[in-house]
Amino acid sequence: MSHTAHIRSHRKPRRSASTIAMRAGVAGGVLSTLAVAGASGSANAAEPVTQTLELPTLTADLAAQVAQSADVTQQAAASYQLQAERDAAAAKAAKQAKTDLAEAKKKAAEAKKKAEEAERKEAAERASRAAERTTLSASSDTGSSTGTDSSTSTSTSTSTATGSAAAVVSFVQAQVGKAYVSGATGPSAYDCSGLVQAAFKQVGISLPRVSQAQSTAGTQVGLDNLQPGDILYWGGAGSAYHVGVYVGGGMFVGAQNSSTGVVEKPLSYDPPSGAVRVL
Repeated sequence: MSHTAHIRSHRKPRRSASTIAMRAGVAGGVLSTLAVAGASGSANAAEPVTQTLELPTLTADLAAQVAQSADVTQQAAASYQLQAERDAAAAKAAKQAKTDLAEAKKKAAEAKKKAEEAERKEAAERASRAAERTTLSASSDTGSSTGTDSSTSTSTSTSTATGSAAAVVSFVQAQVGKAYVSGATGPSAYDCSGLVQAAFKQVGISLPRVSQAQSTAGTQVGLDNLQPGDILYWGGAGSAYHVGVYVGGGMFVGAQNSSTGVVEKPLSYDPPSGAVRVL
């Protein structure tokens, strides 16, 4: 036995040919697989991959929320429309109110102007009547100082009135106590000019219908020279607002107003402004 027989050899044992062949086959298979995979990868890189994504299906709760949101939006739109209509109505009402206010102010100004004009006219008439009363008073005083009693003179004229004057006086005195009605001309009721017109119609004299025209229908006479049958007027000649008939004795008959009706009163009851004579 060799003296080195018990020592293991440091050289690797030789592989058998079958082992080497098997390992070569495995490596070749692996390389072949890699080659196929590489070719497949190249092909896939050349053609893009198309992927289909499916949208999620709406659930019942989500549909309800969408419907509720639509209702809220519709209600908000309706609310905005209603508010717009209210604003438009308010603007229209404000404009109309402004127009009405302007019209009311205009009418108030016109009414005030008319009232002032009526007041001025009434004041002028009062002043005219006051002046006539002063004249009448002065005439009476003059008659007294000369020993002339105008009342006595008038009474004499009344008692001796004949013809047409007597007929006029008799007619108006017969109407005393009847009603005053504006626009009435008899026989049961009269206004002032209606009574005078009716009285002179009895003697065939046609007078104008209204007091303004009657106050200029004859010859103007002084209040200190009255005779029975003279027409008395209150206000200006041509603008008189009341008339009556002098019946003598310082008395007159007239349809005064709706409260008194046709009355016979002394001149001092309501002194006239003037007189005209048509007989």
